[in-house]
Amino acid sequence: MANTPENLVLQARPEAFKLRPERSAIVVNDMQNAFCSPGGYLERIGFDISGARKVIEATRCVFDAARQAGIPIFHFQNGFKRDLSDIPEYSPWWFKSPAMRHFRQHPELGEPILLEGSWDFAIVDELAPQAGEVVIHKSRPSCFAGTSLDNHLRARGIDTVCVVGIASNVGVEWTLREAVSKEYFAILVRDATMPAGPQEVQRTVEHNVENFIGWTTTSTEFAAALRSPAAQA
Repeated sequence: MANTPENLVLQARPEAFKLRPERSAIVVNDMQNAFCSPGGYLERIGFDISGARKVIEATRCVFDAARQAGIPIFHFQNGFKRDLSDIPEYSPWWFKSPAMRHFRQHPELGEPILLEGSWDFAIVDELAPQAGEVVIHKSRPSCFAGTSLDNHLRARGIDTVCVVGIASNVGVEWTLREAVSKEYFAILVRDATMPAGPQEVQRTVEHNVENFIGWTTTSTEFAAALRSPAAQA
């Protein structure tokens, strides 16, 4: 097979993946203050976010490589409208959303966490979207649920999604599962994710992806594939 940009080899597990940059996209799940920053919602409800800094750095590596290669980046912000019209009290997510549950348990907060326009809702400064990159709001874990992501991808002829972000066992895995169900090739960038929970949770996510959903790689392997001689051909 010719060594061309259409046939880049991405080192991945369980086997190498033939990456086509022109048919690929980066999907960024919830890289917001709520999930990445000290004092954010995830830390406030008791999760260890000490690994978030490394996730931010790995995600920046993915962004740099993708932008140089012309791969589109779709940024997702998880949260709710200020009138809570997207999470009514008869919704299952009203009961299962940790943010809403925390608010119900702590009425002294005055208003729910993750409202649009709040500090928690904002994307971290280090990963701010650039001009022309698509930012999509969502109120459910999956980046596909109730959003325009599928339309954006199909309009651009994309068939491969590389997913990064927090948390790997919630929105990230949910998005990967839905992606493969919609006939997209699904790739998890391992070091550009972390779980809400202990490290064995991350290992379980990687096991699920590699055996049942798609492929896993790292930020350095992703960048190396796009810097390879084939990518410059």
